[in-house]
Amino acid sequence: MTTTPFSRDVLALDAPAAVDRVAASMTRALSRDLRRRGVVVGVSGGIDSAVCAALATHALGPQRVVALLMPEADSDPSSQHRGQLLCDKLGVETVIEDIAPALAALGCYRRRDEAIRSVFPDYGQGWRQKITLAEGLLDTDRVSYFNLTVADPDGNHKTARMPTDVYLTAVAATNMKQRTRKLIEYTHADARNFAVLGTPNRLEYELGFFVRGGDGLADVKPISHLYKTQVYALAEHLGVPDEIRSQPPSTDTYSLPQTQEEFYFALPYPEMDLLLWAWQHDVPAGAAGEVMGLGADQVERVYRDIVSKRRAAERGLRDAVAVEHIDLAPRAEAAAPRSGR
Repeated sequence: MTTTPFSRDVLALDAPAAVDRVAASMTRALSRDLRRRGVVVGVSGGIDSAVCAALATHALGPQRVVALLMPEADSDPSSQHRGQLLCDKLGVETVIEDIAPALAALGCYRRRDEAIRSVFPDYGQGWRQKITLAEGLLDTDRVSYFNLTVADPDGNHKTARMPTDVYLTAVAATNMKQRTRKLIEYTHADARNFAVLGTPNRLEYELGFFVRGGDGLADVKPISHLYKTQVYALAEHLGVPDEIRSQPPSTDTYSLPQTQEEFYFALPYPEMDLLLWAWQHDVPAGAAGEVMGLGADQVERVYRDIVSKRRAAERGLRDAVAVEHIDLAPRAEAAAPRSGR
């Protein structure tokens, strides 16, 4: 059991000290472990990538940071505006890579649209879409499912439950976006002998809100130990523009506005942060509920959801399974140099 009493203050952070620790770890990782000269970070216009870029600039200086803005057909134009605002403030090199043509060539939009038309046959040019959780996490014991919402060019919305095959096909196609961005990040990193920064925070990292081979892939993950609440605290300390700090967390993946809460977490991040901490520290559901204003049964539902999502995260982070073991441990150097004969 935890020795720290559970309260809404358990995630309070000494931001200056946390920034110094991350900066020291990042510098050490680049120089000792990775042997890289700087870092590349994909900047989305959201809070996590903004804090990662700001931390890298603080640790390494702006001349050793490259920020990539990678819009695509479904991106909100305001995301690129916020990303550029951050890069201008940090004074880092900024590169814009429009990935829409690559995604179109790979069939990302076509595959997704074909899946959507199996539910809404009229879906076509000028329509918009998003995927959302259908059930509230706190008030049902039923297995949740996903809804598909579309809007026609006149703004009329329709919503229907997604069959499993439609959901899987649409998400598989959409995951091309994160994987293509990661491809671009590594291309720029390799050309400069830089490392790639990963931007998932602890809530995303532990609960599997990332794409394997996409935003889950990186050389250095500077905020994966920090809860989302703590990331916002660092953002304020680092001077991240208020326009970014005031923006609700969004996937910016679907063409209709969609929050992370309605797509994956089912609770606002401050509550999810606290309940994840409570679960990690073995706080009984009843005690956690008293602090959160929830019933013990509601907290138990969240705890079960955490366990399920952590299993998914473990699968997403697992190394490839080798059929037979290969020993890559360093071998001792020979005592004397070999003869040239």
